Amino acid sequence: MAESTANNLKLDQLGWRPFFQQQISLEQWEYPVLRVIAQYRNRLEMLGETGISALDLLPGMPAITVGDWLLLTPQGQFCRLLERLSLFRRKAAGTKVAEQLIAANVDTLFVVTSLNQDFNLSRIERYLSLANEAGAEPVVILSKADLCEDPESFRHQVQSLDSLLAVETVNCLDVEAIQILLPWCVTGRTVALMGSSGVGKSTLVNTLLGDTVQLTGSIREDDSKGRHVTTGRSLHLIPGGGLLMDMPGMRELQLADCDDGVITTFADISALSAQCRFADCRHGSEPECAVQGAISRGELDARRLSSFKKLMREQAFNSATLAEKRARDKQFGKMIKDHLADKKNRKG
Repeated sequence: MAESTANNLKLDQLGWRPFFQQQISLEQWEYPVLRVIAQYRNRLEMLGETGISALDLLPGMPAITVGDWLLLTPQGQFCRLLERLSLFRRKAAGTKVAEQLIAANVDTLFVVTSLNQDFNLSRIERYLSLANEAGAEPVVILSKADLCEDPESFRHQVQSLDSLLAVETVNCLDVEAIQILLPWCVTGRTVALMGSSGVGKSTLVNTLLGDTVQLTGSIREDDSKGRHVTTGRSLHLIPGGGLLMDMPGMRELQLADCDDGVITTFADISALSAQCRFADCRHGSEPECAVQGAISRGELDARRLSSFKKLMREQAFNSATLAEKRARDKQFGKMIKDHLADKKNRKG
């Protein structure tokens, strides 16, 4: 980000809203307010009306992610993390039992998927569930349309998931083609990009920003799988307005605490469930199951029901696992606190 541009910004250009202003007390009215634009292992990079600055991450500070708004003291020290309008999170990759924050205060999520062997409706439903849970508007971007013989057929498949879902097919290298995305990239609005590696996210970022901000890489020809190019989350200003957040391709996106998001994504199944004979119907072999009835009549794809069940099981299991960890951590913290109090009393 150019230093001259960063020094001439107003907070509303960075996504500042009355929602955030209302959280600041009269005593803190003159405190510096900055937005996190990049996150590193032990340091945050922030942007405000005075330009770019850095803040060290210290023990005792709350979990912070890219897109967060922070209130600093007049001396430049951390004061508060402001409540978020939206929050993307997932279960940490691998066997680690932890929650990972992905991004905060995002208005629109561009779910990018390429029109090749990587196209997968169930994966798109996973991203839609994440967006709906976070509180951001999802838009599906079908990339590499120039390399596909029949992009409209893919568009129709995605649109069948939700008739109101915004779906756009683009060639990420074509400046004219991506103009269709600009209504979501207006001043003060934050757009994030998610998708598997190799689907064209970095190329789309570079085209939207009019500069080579992210490196781009090739995909493997045998399975259309991509290689990781972007290695960190960062927030960029779009020429003419808006902010764009790019994130690494995620091969593993485990959902947790995402019950509402999944139900919203599969609203058609949720509506049918209300018509089942039994309130606890599992939509298997139960009699008078409205969901199975819709499948037998060709009104609902069996794949969609399978995807719904899988995501509900996954998020329920991960949510329970994380809840157990939180309970253990809380118990351990109490034990340490009691031990220190007892030690202090014995010294007295």
